[in-house]
Amino acid sequence: MKDKIIAACLLLIMVLNTLDVITDISLKVPLWHILEEAMIVLFSGTLAGYLIWDMRRRTKLLNALSCSLKEAENHVKAITKEFKVVRHQYSEIIQQQFKDWKLSQSEQEVAMLMLKGMNFQEIATIRHTKEKTARQQASSIYAKSGLQGRHELSAWFIEDFISG
Repeated sequence: MKDKIIAACLLLIMVLNTLDVITDISLKVPLWHILEEAMIVLFSGTLAGYLIWDMRRRTKLLNALSCSLKEAENHVKAITKEFKVVRHQYSEIIQQQFKDWKLSQSEQEVAMLMLKGMNFQEIATIRHTKEKTARQQASSIYAKSGLQGRHELSAWFIEDFISG
């Protein structure tokens, strides 16, 4: 808005000085005075033209950026949808592996919480059990899966993603 006001003021100065130059010519004012006012007309017209050109250039740039932003937002939405599908499929694969290891429902819940990075106290709090129970279920998970601990459990599920 500020640029439009400045451009309008410059154009007004140009028009008024042009009228003054025409009047001065008809009144036979000295040439140096006419040239001086003609320079003001030329200068204000040039600045107004440049300002108008720059506003159009910035408008085009902002429109292009707006389109790019919309495309990026659509791309993120598509990725998010794909990620939800992949996450669901991965969750099913984890659940199937738990079943292959013959984990009980409680052990599956504990194993999933361990995969999410929770410690035994957090697991016990979430499951409304004692920490000792969570530790015993973890030991049972390790025995049934043939893994040595929570790090191996996590690594078992992410190893293929890292090496790929």
